[in-house]
Amino acid sequence: MSNQLSHLLQQWYPERDQCDWVLGTIYKHHGPCYRKAGAMMLFNSLGQQFGMLSGGCLESDIAKNARKVMLSGQSVTVCYDGSDEDDLSFQLGIGCGGTVYIMLQLINANNQYLALDKVFHGLAARQAGVYHQKIPEKSLTDESRFELINAQHTTAKSSSTSKFVNSQYDIWIATLVSPEPHLLVAGGGLDARPMVAIAHQLGWRVSLWDPRPANARKEYFLTANQIIKGDEQALHAFAQENQIDAAVVMTHNINLDAKAVAALLASTIRYLALLGPSHRKQQVLKQAKLLPSSFTFPIAGPAGLNIGGELPESIALSILSECHACLQGKSARSISEVLDRALQKSELQLTA
Repeated sequence: MSNQLSHLLQQWYPERDQCDWVLGTIYKHHGPCYRKAGAMMLFNSLGQQFGMLSGGCLESDIAKNARKVMLSGQSVTVCYDGSDEDDLSFQLGIGCGGTVYIMLQLINANNQYLALDKVFHGLAARQAGVYHQKIPEKSLTDESRFELINAQHTTAKSSSTSKFVNSQYDIWIATLVSPEPHLLVAGGGLDARPMVAIAHQLGWRVSLWDPRPANARKEYFLTANQIIKGDEQALHAFAQENQIDAAVVMTHNINLDAKAVAALLASTIRYLALLGPSHRKQQVLKQAKLLPSSFTFPIAGPAGLNIGGELPESIALSILSECHACLQGKSARSISEVLDRALQKSELQLTA
């Protein structure tokens, strides 16, 4: 299943009163860590776990501590230090070398479900907000609250942004919580299948449009959240009524591509991928009677990162990687290359 918070809460909410539940949250970290402050995970008394707080190294031990919280009814904080040879995380062979601080809190009606019901409903309505949690180091009471915020494009954040908030007696962690990205795929041919499947695997919401009866058939796109029926007017209406973060136009028909691009012109998207070479992009815009300056978002055409993709699966990976980087505001460059260049620059400065 997806590790998106909205997907975790979808597992919890219907069963919230059927068994014991514990919320695990990283509230602080030092050094390199797989997950950062604000990352969340759910445990229940049936032995189920949803989400992850490490790369899979710590979850078994965290689950043991979560079980103790269920039995005692008291929240706890635990620390895993990957740099300490005497620490459990070091003995488990964690290679990151960082330190994570995790709080484990019981979720039930007595503590108003830690306001996770409000988070659930907010994300279901595709609304962003700030989730405040009291860190149970000084306080014996659990307290959380969720405040909606009026912010655009917060769905870009697949990883949470957190900060500490100090009051007179307690310390809180405030985490930006955003709905998962919403991807629209225009075109329901054979090569759209891995596009939809991989986006679904990322935990994204995926909508599909193709007015041709033989395409976009439900049996071939079982993981699509919605298949839009109708012509470009139906697509335009859908784009106006729903918050869409990105779109991939791949109908393999210049006229249909042009209609799709025109229908998405005034939408909320911030990335649009147009399949085909650069001259085809010009043909599509000419057919749509639009100029590049007409758009408030970038049109990637040719679309995707240059990874040498030829088959539908690798092309989908290439486009979705570029889309992911765009939504996150990242460069899509090699991480090791960026770090190596920074290291070389610092070495040159030291020797200068």
